[in-house]
Amino acid sequence: MKSEWTGKQDEWHGFKRFRFQIAGRNCYVVTPDKTAPGKPWVWRARFPDFHYEMDVELLKQGFHIAYLDVSNLFGSPQAIEYGDQFYDYLTKQHGFQSKVALEGVSRGGLFIYNWALKNPEKVSCIYADTPVCDFKSWPGGKGKSQGSAASWQACLKAYKMTEAEALAYKNNPIDRIQIIAEAGIPVLHIVSENDQVVPPDENTYLMFSRVPKKDRKDNFKVISVKTGTEKSKGHHFQHPEPEQVVAFIVKHTMPQKSQPN
Repeated sequence: MKSEWTGKQDEWHGFKRFRFQIAGRNCYVVTPDKTAPGKPWVWRARFPDFHYEMDVELLKQGFHIAYLDVSNLFGSPQAIEYGDQFYDYLTKQHGFQSKVALEGVSRGGLFIYNWALKNPEKVSCIYADTPVCDFKSWPGGKGKSQGSAASWQACLKAYKMTEAEALAYKNNPIDRIQIIAEAGIPVLHIVSENDQVVPPDENTYLMFSRVPKKDRKDNFKVISVKTGTEKSKGHHFQHPEPEQVVAFIVKHTMPQKSQPN
């Protein structure tokens, strides 16, 4: 049987992966051995090989795993535009389910949240791993985080802003999380309490504190890890509950019927 995918084929943790480009950006899709009804999928943002065990289990359950490389764009409007093209290609050309589960690691938080804020009706759920929710925290380093001077300059360039404009910017995920709450999108984060790179107090916890209490209880949950590794300044750790993440994504994505596009 001829594959519906073109481009270079290789393997990802025992599954077929197909590499291609959208708008000049590198992308790939990992295909399950047997596709689940409705063609559910996970869209992974940044560091797709970090804490990958959940994605392998989801592949076994019939999900596709998709990745778009928007590195050095920090969730900027240009990155979101690439994301819209990627989403349209997968849903319209390949019949992927209209609601996608978003997964973002670290700076990938900026992308998944900014894309979800623009497209809340297309998101089944959000899972974020030590996510950046405010670029002033990282890479800006304007709070507890040391940030990254080089990445901050790249971020300013991506957003086409001066530093003063960036510091006054009110469209980071922490500023707009109410949109996600109002859309009823379930959210699960995992954070390390001693994370000095992406401090949860400046990102996850600050953002969740801005969600109205009536919306927070059921749809905004956190897996807390007491300490990350010393080498990573608390930012990395062994995932304690991958099965909880799998159950969360399956619960909120599998029931969806495939919508006509």
